[in-house]
Amino acid sequence: MNIRRQTFRLYPNKAQEKALFEARRLHVYLYNACVSERKTNYKLGLPNPTYLSQQNALPGLKAEWPEFAQLYSQSLQATVKRVDFAFQRFIKGLSKNYKFKSIKKASGWTYPSYKGWSALTDGKHGTLKLNDLGITVRMRGQAKEWGKSTTLTLVYKPHENKWYASITVEVEDVEPLYGSDSELSYESMVSYDLGTETAITLYNGSEFEEISNPRFSREGNKKVCQAAKAKRRKRNPIKGKQKASRRWKKANRKESKLKSKIARQRKDWQHKVTSEIASRYDIGVTEKLDTKKMTRKPKKGSKRKRQKSGLNREILSVGFGTINKQISYKIHGKGGIVLELPTKKVKPSQRCPQCGQVHKEWAKLAERFHSCECGFGMPRDRASTVVMYQVAGNTQPGLGQFSLASLRVSSSTDSIGKRKHTGSMKQLGAMKRRKSQRQNVGETGAETPIAYALG
Repeated sequence: MNIRRQTFRLYPNKAQEKALFEARRLHVYLYNACVSERKTNYKLGLPNPTYLSQQNALPGLKAEWPEFAQLYSQSLQATVKRVDFAFQRFIKGLSKNYKFKSIKKASGWTYPSYKGWSALTDGKHGTLKLNDLGITVRMRGQAKEWGKSTTLTLVYKPHENKWYASITVEVEDVEPLYGSDSELSYESMVSYDLGTETAITLYNGSEFEEISNPRFSREGNKKVCQAAKAKRRKRNPIKGKQKASRRWKKANRKESKLKSKIARQRKDWQHKVTSEIASRYDIGVTEKLDTKKMTRKPKKGSKRKRQKSGLNREILSVGFGTINKQISYKIHGKGGIVLELPTKKVKPSQRCPQCGQVHKEWAKLAERFHSCECGFGMPRDRASTVVMYQVAGNTQPGLGQFSLASLRVSSSTDSIGKRKHTGSMKQLGAMKRRKSQRQNVGETGAETPIAYALG
């Protein structure tokens, strides 16, 4: 079975919206209480609480704080698990220090199983029933695929003042179109290169196709800058000194709406473009890009700070990482495959497609047209797509034979790169039951660590 995530917009009435906001507030309090316990223990030199210890303290929390009693137990456990995820990322150096959540910026909470809620829909519109809150909310949206619903995440976006339901469903497996290298059909293969001048350059072996960069950020930022300038003239909030004026809040909402509009435009364009590409081709070939490293801040003392900042802005405006992910999962969804070439070894932007010679001077972004001593000449982005296409077909001069199986991007339809243990709620359930039998972690009385933190 494959897992797909489908998103619907919720339309609660005033009473339902009040219940949603109250549940959101309680989940934020629980999250902050767990963070407080971990930080307090660290300062006092006490053992750091684990997920299991904090999870086992929830019954005592419900006894001490009756308002938590109505909330579904597994949704509270999922909130505690979020704290543990944040802590583990901090320990591994993957993120900054975990901190408290603001009630104004908090998103929502999760039901990690199909219990406690039900989606009354066949994939197109319908209603969402939340048993613990006792409400049934109307929702709108259309899923591409629908099956057995497994998890639910309720999301509130403060800048839009809208509620969304993100539901994961199990759908039937798609039979892979290709098994081994010898079975690949290069007639339905396309190589694509991402850029800023031209957003996507495609090559299918016979002809090129270029998709222009819509530059949503460049056009929309003019209005955003105007709104930000108007907001600066209002009385801004200063923590512990002064509150924001009503005019500042109004200007802040206007600026947030403009930024949200740009994000929606970009997201809509990305989905339309990637869906069209995935519908025509079964095999996608691209190079491995690390967008995070590509958009790093310029080094201290660099003389090209302005140019690097502009390049970072354009890369993020196109959304290299998002486009690659969308093309990958959409091609995988139909049983196709995606090949990701190692950039440092292949060097598609520096290699001549005709003779295979590597030109280091071509690495400069200012070199928009590549000319080689062998007589080859072509625009930079087109030449890169030709190199990638020929590498996938093992016809590129200057490179050895590649095993296409080693270049495949793993997916739920592939036998390559199966998911590893991630510490999900299901996996932790069995572990929790085993450990709770031999360890006495967390008291179930009124004076629990979390209840104490809330007090």
